[in-house]
Amino acid sequence: MKKEDKTNVCRVLDGKKIPYETHAYEPDAGLTGEQIAAILGEDASKVFKTLVTQGRSGGYYVFVVPVSEELDLKKAAKVSGEKSIDMIKQKDLLPLTGYVHGGCSPIGMKKQFPTFIHETATGFEKIFVSAGKVGLQIELSPADLISVVRCRIADIICG
Repeated sequence: MKKEDKTNVCRVLDGKKIPYETHAYEPDAGLTGEQIAAILGEDASKVFKTLVTQGRSGGYYVFVVPVSEELDLKKAAKVSGEKSIDMIKQKDLLPLTGYVHGGCSPIGMKKQFPTFIHETATGFEKIFVSAGKVGLQIELSPADLISVVRCRIADIICG
């Protein structure tokens, strides 16, 4: 990857000497997470999406869940200590995180928010998350992601 192609995510990981691999695909914000997993040739349970929420208190929280799953807002509120929690509006994502919809990564946001990752992540040697732009994913160990973002592991999906 050329230096000018590096995203903030890559710069953060390089700075912390964390090994990762990038996987590029034709950028298309209309692709679903399952479609991206198929393009990568990976099981959708290993590919994670980053969701940004706001609690009733006004605090922001980040949840990292498998692309084929849905965030359970009640479980999310419980683990974050909020009475209730809602997804932020799409127009608020870029100013808040520095990332666009479809390219939001838990790594390298403008500000570090409390972050929770679904417990299934720890069952894999490597997982995929957005590399900070549409059309680019990074593959890294869940332990490295958890350490760099200081994620808490939790049961946060529906079902």
